[in-house]
Amino acid sequence: YSIDLNEGIKYYDSRAENHKNLIANTHNIDKSINFFKKVIDGNKEEKIATIYLLKSYYYKGEYVVIDKNEKKRIFNVGKTLAESAIEKFPNSVEIRYWYLVNLGSWAKVYGIFKAAREGVADIMREQSKAIISLDSSYENGGGYFMLGAVHFKSPYIPFILSWPDIDIAIEKLSLSVETGYATFNQQNYLAQAFYKSGNKSKAKEILKNVITSVPRQSNIVEDLNDIDEAKLLLQEY
Repeated sequence: YSIDLNEGIKYYDSRAENHKNLIANTHNIDKSINFFKKVIDGNKEEKIATIYLLKSYYYKGEYVVIDKNEKKRIFNVGKTLAESAIEKFPNSVEIRYWYLVNLGSWAKVYGIFKAAREGVADIMREQSKAIISLDSSYENGGGYFMLGAVHFKSPYIPFILSWPDIDIAIEKLSLSVETGYATFNQQNYLAQAFYKSGNKSKAKEILKNVITSVPRQSNIVEDLNDIDEAKLLLQEY
């Protein structure tokens, strides 16, 4: 790797340094973004730098920034970058996956109606299927997770969005939990899907498992946020 790419990865891997509980410090993720940006234009390392940039934008928008308008700006940048990168690298499972991660956060911050108008649910369903066909094990069953999540999250709208199905959500989210490492986020989604389907005891069992788990040092801020979410969901249930 070039010096810029190596430096970017170094800062990305240290993204949680000096975090305050659930909020990450902006310094290292900003450094990583600046280094990756230097690498992406027509460089032979463009693909890997793009993947890291998408990861970095997601992390910054989700765990560093609190202001809603700034979140919108960051996820817009990630979404736009990924859409052009998919045209350049159509067989990259990584770019498709991190596109959906950014797009999911984009939909969350812009709201369900704008997401519906832009056809986000259909995009996520099609891209999830592409990820599964390219590499079903990538990011601990990430394609299954995304497909399950979009079935769970998307509203059933007769004649417009008629395919969301809670049984398919549970099936695909279960597959993601059974593939590789069962991330806390995957488990939280599966718990919510079980709760929605009426299986409240199973939902609570999964959430208790998340709450008593030890966060990974490599993903400390993400895991702490997911444990916090599991606590909130369990209180609600």
